[in-house]
Amino acid sequence: MVYYIRMRYKTANHKPIVWSPEFSYCIGLIATDGCLSSDNRHIDFTSKDYELAEIFRNIIKPSAIIGKKRNGQGAFAYRVQFSDVSLYDFLLKLGLTPRKSKTLGRLLVPDEFYADFLRGCWDGDGSSNGYWDRRWRSSFMYYMSLASASTAFLEWIRYKNTELIEISAPAIKEYLKNDRTYYVLSYAKKDSRKLFEFIYYAEGLPFLKRKHNKMLKFFMTDPASARVSGEIR
Repeated sequence: MVYYIRMRYKTANHKPIVWSPEFSYCIGLIATDGCLSSDNRHIDFTSKDYELAEIFRNIIKPSAIIGKKRNGQGAFAYRVQFSDVSLYDFLLKLGLTPRKSKTLGRLLVPDEFYADFLRGCWDGDGSSNGYWDRRWRSSFMYYMSLASASTAFLEWIRYKNTELIEISAPAIKEYLKNDRTYYVLSYAKKDSRKLFEFIYYAEGLPFLKRKHNKMLKFFMTDPASARVSGEIR
């Protein structure tokens, strides 16, 4: 499916960038799984999900080619890379920078489009897990989590989620994997349900089906959860 974006870059025709749900979603993808090259012109997005690379390409740069690359462990990932100086400069003004992993912080995303941005972050570096809790009979637990190498970014996300969704999270946890430190912001059950409904607020939005459907299955498994509107797609 191709998602048509309601925006124009300020290039030779001098048309300004206009925010839209699709564009905001891609900003979330760039903030998590993307990067700005040090040449001040190239934008790169890499994902292990071909579906996600295709959604990003179709929104931002339909003419771009989806290539393949290997990560440090030898696994394949899909990559969309293209040159756009005006968009690059715009992303810098938002707060994105080259080598952003540990320096990422607050981004200038309008509240009106924060849900779309957050859905992009979730599809980029989000995860979920669910399990039957043996401490209580018929108790099914589930969580939505967002990982980042930057605590400042997760603190900003936590603040915005409290402000706009009225959900709260415990302290951000620190983990070590392959000699690299990363941090995780997690929401349990009731708050994760509110978070889910906030980011999937309408039909026809761009999103990664795999993560969306996994959470729907958790809701359907939990005996205490109310019926979720919508279908597994």
